[in-house]
Amino acid sequence: MEKEHQIFGIRAIIEAIQAGQEVDKVFIQKDISGELMKDLMKVMKRANINFSYVPIEKLNRLTPNNHQGAVATISPIGFIDIEHLVESTVASGSKPLFLILDQISDARNFGAIIRTAECTGVNGIIVQKAGSAPVNGDTVKTSAGAVFNVPICKVEHIKDAIFYLQGSGIKTVAATEKTDQNIYDLSLDEPVAIIMGSEDRGINPSVLKIVDEKAKLPMFGSIGSLNVSVACGAFLYEAVRQRS
Repeated sequence: MEKEHQIFGIRAIIEAIQAGQEVDKVFIQKDISGELMKDLMKVMKRANINFSYVPIEKLNRLTPNNHQGAVATISPIGFIDIEHLVESTVASGSKPLFLILDQISDARNFGAIIRTAECTGVNGIIVQKAGSAPVNGDTVKTSAGAVFNVPICKVEHIKDAIFYLQGSGIKTVAATEKTDQNIYDLSLDEPVAIIMGSEDRGINPSVLKIVDEKAKLPMFGSIGSLNVSVACGAFLYEAVRQRS
């Protein structure tokens, strides 16, 4: 983690959140307590900041400084709201192509997906605040800088984002093996949002229930799945092919 993208110390993190900094995630030492830590928890809850409990060894690896049991990652980019993302895309005259990431947690996968999204003309990426990979140094490096070119929107819940997109006339397509429909038999030459699931469990079942379409990639080998960034690239380039 780049030092300019982190804050250490409980009081410093509280002040950063209250000042409106783009705090991506807070790492908190296991079994730590105290009034100041209680204050931090209250502030994070109000601001809906993603956090996780970790052993002190991880915090010591993140920074050699006196972290007091808490280290926060600061996003090097700003995020936009979903209403602005959709409205600005429609106003630009382009045919909307959005990407929804359902709690992809690996920063390198996230960065690789952003890089492909930039190359395929994706108008914006939508992620959930809780459970998603942070935008950190690994994300920036793996994206080859594309993270600064593709608008990223953080939402409270993926399902609410899907409902909003559907209400805006945008078809939602889930990339999942739990369907008989092949991606090459599906129309992507229209306003569409492609949904990719997490590395370990795929798309949440509750999300699959509300999408407009489901599609899968044909698999011919003995391994039943692709890396999520590779699968995402295949879906996006099929959209490019159909739109060309």
